Amino acid sequence: MIYLDYSATTPISIDVLDSYNKASKDYIGNSNSIHSLGIKSKELLNSAIEQMCDLLKIESEELILTSGATEANNFAFKGILEHYAKDKKNIIVSKLEHPSIYKICEFLETKGYTITYVNNDKNGVIDFEDLRKKIKKDTFLVSICAVNSEMGIRQPLKTLRQVIKKMNANILFHSDITQALGKVNINLHDVDLASASAHKIYGPKGIGFLYKDKKIHFEPLIHGSSKDFNPFNPGTPALPLIVAFSKALRIALTNMDQKESFISKLNEKIVLKLNKYNNLKINKTSYCIPHILNISLMDIKSETFIHALEEENIYVSTLTACSKGELSPTILSVYDDKKRARTTIRISLSHMTTLDEVNYFLDCFDEKYKSLITFKEV
Repeated sequence: MIYLDYSATTPISIDVLDSYNKASKDYIGNSNSIHSLGIKSKELLNSAIEQMCDLLKIESEELILTSGATEANNFAFKGILEHYAKDKKNIIVSKLEHPSIYKICEFLETKGYTITYVNNDKNGVIDFEDLRKKIKKDTFLVSICAVNSEMGIRQPLKTLRQVIKKMNANILFHSDITQALGKVNINLHDVDLASASAHKIYGPKGIGFLYKDKKIHFEPLIHGSSKDFNPFNPGTPALPLIVAFSKALRIALTNMDQKESFISKLNEKIVLKLNKYNNLKINKTSYCIPHILNISLMDIKSETFIHALEEENIYVSTLTACSKGELSPTILSVYDDKKRARTTIRISLSHMTTLDEVNYFLDCFDEKYKSLITFKEV
């Protein structure tokens, strides 16, 4: 199997799975219990949380564990409404977000909130001047993803924060950092709120986090026991998931530069080979991270080509794993080309991807491409 869909999800690493299994087997007590088994679990829980916070350079009160980035995005948008949106109704988002952000925005529009979409330049980077113009007196939140999930466009979060805060220091800045975590260096203090998922960094599915600056007033969306360690998202701690997430985070943040350098070489090799096809577009700007490579086949349906590669046990994707639309909003926003936006394929790479896998993929790509183009012409 040649797996090239790491941006949709990553396989759980063996070391992370071992940590999950050990926590499940050896720490059976509820960490809220006062007996020795509960205390033993509580100690492991505290250790895992402490490690995560040290790695992220945040305080424990700033970490809210969730079921994943989608839940974290919901918490980020809805948890601030009571305090920050009493007399303000405007939210600004980019045109490069994950579908979950847009679904939240659609819901909030039904509640009387207004959504403003900020433009990006030809490289996919947020247009600072357009952002300045669109910040209004009633704007209380700006949400811009750190790395776009379709093309891998990286945004300058620190500069964006400076632009936003200079216009209005009270506006909160949220970023979905799911595609950035473990791939590029992220400083959570460049934002007020940040969302992420474990399954994008070789951790288990079903857990993520929301970073919330400790100065932010936040309303819990779920209420539970006063003993809960996670008051903003209460319930019995999912100890094996938390321990596994902590382990995955530690591994993901180790040797990132070395991993990125290797992935860049694989990316460049693929681009060099695919550039020979006349009616294939490489959707890549200087701000794209190497882990994600987006192409448009132009004359072949994306689904057709994806299933053709699947016959060879090669797995890539179109748009994001959570997207069901025909047009790629990212490609449309960057290139303003509907045909290009309708025929996208996302190839996502990992430090686990091998050169042999890339060579096999390229050989199969050539075979399938020529076959489908010939069939189309006939």
